Amino acid sequence: MEVAAESEKKKSKFPLWMQILLGLIIGVIIGYAWPAIGAPLQPIGTAFIKAIKMIVMPLVFSAVVLGIYKMGSDLGQLGRLGLIAFVWFYLATGLSVVLGISLNAIFHPAEGISLAATGSIPQNLATSIDWVKFFLDLIPQNIVDAVAKQQIIPTLFFAICFGLSLAAVKEAGKPVVAVLEGVMATMFKLTQGVVATAPVAVAAIMAWVIATQGTKLLLAMAKLIGVLYIGLIVVMVVFWIILAILREHPFATTKKVMEPLLLAFTTASSEVTLPVHMQILERAGIPNKVVSFVLPLGYSFNLDGAALYQSLVVCFLAEAYGLHLDTASIVTILITTLIANKGTANVPAASLVVIAVILTSIGLPVEAIAIVAGVDRFMDMGRTTVNVFGNTIAAILLFKFGGKHLADEPAA
Repeated sequence: MEVAAESEKKKSKFPLWMQILLGLIIGVIIGYAWPAIGAPLQPIGTAFIKAIKMIVMPLVFSAVVLGIYKMGSDLGQLGRLGLIAFVWFYLATGLSVVLGISLNAIFHPAEGISLAATGSIPQNLATSIDWVKFFLDLIPQNIVDAVAKQQIIPTLFFAICFGLSLAAVKEAGKPVVAVLEGVMATMFKLTQGVVATAPVAVAAIMAWVIATQGTKLLLAMAKLIGVLYIGLIVVMVVFWIILAILREHPFATTKKVMEPLLLAFTTASSEVTLPVHMQILERAGIPNKVVSFVLPLGYSFNLDGAALYQSLVVCFLAEAYGLHLDTASIVTILITTLIANKGTANVPAASLVVIAVILTSIGLPVEAIAIVAGVDRFMDMGRTTVNVFGNTIAAILLFKFGGKHLADEPAA
């Protein structure tokens, strides 16, 4: 008993998020001071990311099916949650896009920067949205194939349909529900084991990034990166104000989700944070039915940091090419970003596709993306962190306005 208490005391004094932060600092030092040591450490980080990703799809499927099953007797309740979610998604995205455009107008980061191509762009990068294909791709032709390819949107669609059908068959579905509850509990337990190795993995990832991405490019594009991070800080402050209005302590809430925020920053992947993020929000008192509905949906459709980045980079590239951004151009960027940000939710390299779509819409060459491609990793880290925190806000909003009564509801 005394040993367990002492262990718990030590754990609380040095929580996992502090260990991850320490790993981040150590990784930066190794990558900067000893790049020859830092560069080969990538496989450690890759192993960690792959381990988390192996958890994501079973967890998403079981959590979403169970959440929908428990709400299946009240389709109006489900529709209300969905409506609140998408109103917030579009509002937050719109404000982020306006902020990105405004920051470019204030700081003009393209001025005085050497605008040589710093990287390459993916081959066959889409430059428009095929809406027929987008909606058809929502329906998985083979759910096993969709899960194997880590395609969250088709998996979500199938999970929602499966959950509704499971609720409809009532008693006959009870054994399936029991299996899914076991799967979800097991995935959460597995998450704890994998995330325990995060400090070492984060140190390896940061050492590799700093050693291989180089600081020269970082300095060359420092103005653009600096303006982006100013914008991301503004978004975080807005989120904190919203939390205060909702009577949630802003900094206490941020501290609660510090682990997924640090994982997002170091790995530049929202998907990696999903299992631990879900677990933390449930521990904070948000019902599983709300968390399992809004988080997987938000990780594909609620990308506030990405929207800010996309609008800022497009305006930056437009000025770099000498294009005067008149009112018509700004409105085009605003509307196109708002649409494309959601329309590419199931597309690889989604942020670059959005930028390519917008560049095409205002008459700029897609090749312009290569100017910022070399430093995209450093910007991706920040925008992914804000994406994750934005989904924390979305979960709290849905709980406050559409899901408070779900906490004590019995299963259907």
